Formats: sequence, structure tokens, C-alpha cells
Amino acid sequence: MTPRTLPWRFLVLMVLVGLNLRPALSSLAPLLARIQQDTGMSSLAIGALTTLPVLCLGLFAPMAPRLARQFGPERALSVGLAVIAAGLLMRWVATPVALYVGTLLVGAGIGVSGALLPGLVKRELPKGADLMTGVYTMALCLGGALGAGLAIPVSELLGGWPEGLAAWSALAIVALIAWECCMPRTAPERRPAGYVSSGATPAMLRQPLTWHVTLLMGSQSSIAYIVFGWLPTLLVQRGYGEAEAGWLMGTSVMVQLISALGAPWLARLGRDQRPALLLVLASTAAGLWCLLMAGPEWKIVGVILLGLGQGGSFSLALTLIVLRTADSKLAGRLSGLAQGGGYALAALGPLGVGILLEFEASLATITTTLMTVLAIALIFAMFAGRERQLIQDAEGGISTRAAPRRRRA
Repeated sequence: MTPRTLPWRFLVLMVLVGLNLRPALSSLAPLLARIQQDTGMSSLAIGALTTLPVLCLGLFAPMAPRLARQFGPERALSVGLAVIAAGLLMRWVATPVALYVGTLLVGAGIGVSGALLPGLVKRELPKGADLMTGVYTMALCLGGALGAGLAIPVSELLGGWPEGLAAWSALAIVALIAWECCMPRTAPERRPAGYVSSGATPAMLRQPLTWHVTLLMGSQSSIAYIVFGWLPTLLVQRGYGEAEAGWLMGTSVMVQLISALGAPWLARLGRDQRPALLLVLASTAAGLWCLLMAGPEWKIVGVILLGLGQGGSFSLALTLIVLRTADSKLAGRLSGLAQGGGYALAALGPLGVGILLEFEASLATITTTLMTVLAIALIFAMFAGRERQLIQDAEGGISTRAAPRRRRA
């Protein structure tokens, strides 16, 4: 029995894995003030702590295709989940060094696991890969919402922020056990002695479409990780209480569930994805403006717009990895490159906000910076959203062609 005979089993496992790829990041932000108070870390050091996992996503995501070839994609994903669990448990030690090491492990595990899943989705569910990517993204958003919304209650229930951060390892362990027990294995790719690489990755990097998708992923992810890392802190500066700031961020992430699932359907309405990308990026910009610059009466509107925009933009960015490649192998390669390079770029966002806060920049300055990043994302969206596709020929060369028309669902 092959994995292809079990689409529903794969779908459930995909959702369970997706739930683990955001709580390690979103549960940290509401607790930053307590961590800083207990450890004595500076704002710059805290900024580095929020930047490190995103940087690790960028560094380790490109390793996913090689791990998939050597061990099989299913076993490689098991390793990613195990590393996530280990990193979360490391945070229990509650020292700055342990926090950094644990966060590094978490970022490495999420980077590998997140880069592997789009290729698996394209392999297991090829006819509906774009829509199933929306389901996977919805699971990511739900995990992020749970991490943000439950961070403070769980910490208070368990007796402190170290226990609260480490508690999420239980979810990773459950996912690891389920994946190991229920996901059939495919054999690692066997290459003959003297095999010479076809150079597919350098060839892919020579295609402008690769860079368009990568830079879109990086710029929109930069905003996402700024929100994960700093939105509660920025809201506290506006005068909201710590618990309310965490609740507002958690609600915004929960709203992402709607657009994460709906954006791929929206993208199918036209010949390309540019109108859908414009809509979700504009919603993100409006939501941030309402939360950071408008009056308190606009906070609910801001939360909703921000959630709809961010859930939709991330879902569409992942969907483009599937739509812009002709087969699952190319999807896996583009996933590693786009998420690797994109997240490395995105790491500059939380670090930049940390530096701005260290120098006591105003909320207006920070908001202007965020609007600039979103404008950059929109530029690359206008290129990445066109109906184009990467294809590999028999000799291993990669070119870009007009994407074949998809049948309407």
C-alpha cells in the first residue's frame, strides 16, 4: 500500500503536523515582557531571540530536498518534528543560553518540516494541491492562534513562562508519534555510483520566476514574523494591557483561518493570482494601520483586516510554490529555495523592529517601515502572481513556460 492510496490519512496527518509549525513562535511574543524582566535581557537581545527562529527557517529549509533524497521525505519530516520537540523542551531551562539554543532547534525543525510539506502535498494530492495547501495553511494559522492566545493562560496554569513555553512540546510529540505510526514510507532516492548532479538548483536560480516567488515569500513573511514577535509589545506601547494585547494578536491569528482556507479558492477565479495578492496585502496594510495608528475604536476592525490579510497572503505564497512548478520534485526544490531564501530575508524584519525599539523609535516610524515592506511585497506579487510555471526537460534543464489551464472545480 502506497501513500497515494490514503489521501484522507495523509490529510489528517498534514493538519496535525501543520499545527506544530507556529506555536513555538507565536507563544513567545506574549511572554517577552516577562522573559525580559526575569532574565534581564535587553530589547536588542530580545529582538535577536525573535529573529533567530526565522533566520533558522531560512538556513535549514534548503536542506529539506537533500534530506528527502537521503532518508525519504517522510522520515526527514519525522526528524524535523523531533527537533521541534527537543527545542521546546530546552526552553524549560529558562536561561538566555537555553532560550537561544532551544529557539535555534525550533527554527531548524520548522524550516525542514515546512519545506517538505508542499512537495508532499503536490505528490499525494496533485489535482487539488493548491486547495489542499490552503487547508495546510489553515492548520498553521490555527497553531499560531493557539500559541498566541493560550501563552499567558498556560504559563499561569503551569506556574511560569518556562513551563508554558515547554508545554507545546507535547503537541509536537503527539504529531511525531502519529506520523511515524500512520504515514507509509517511500524509499530514499538511490543514485548510482559516480552520479553527477544535474545542477537543477543552480538552473532554477537562473529563472526570474524563482526569485519573484522567493522575494514575495520573504517580504510578506517579514511582516508575519514582526507580528508574531512584536505586535503585543507595540500594542502595550499604545496603552493596551499585556493580556489584552495577547488576546488581540491571538484573535487576529484566529481570523487567519478564514482567509488561509479561502484564498486558494479566490485565486482560482482568475487567470492569475495578482488580484488576490493585491487584495490580501492591502488588507494587511489596513489592519496594521488601524491597530497602530487609528483610535481604539478601530482595534476590532484592525484585528479582522490584519488576520484576513496575513492568512491570505501566506496561503497564496505557499500556493504559488505548487502552482509555479510542473511536478512534485520541482515543487520540493522551489519550496526549499523560496522558504529558505524568503525566511532568511524575513529574519531582518523582527531584528529591524527590535533595533528601532532599542533606539526608541515612534510608532509612526515603525508603522511607516511596515508599510514600506508591504509595498515591496506588492511589487514582487505582481510578478510572481502571473500564470507561469517552472518545467524541467529530459536533460535536466529548467525553463519557464505559460502555465497550463486548470479545470474549474
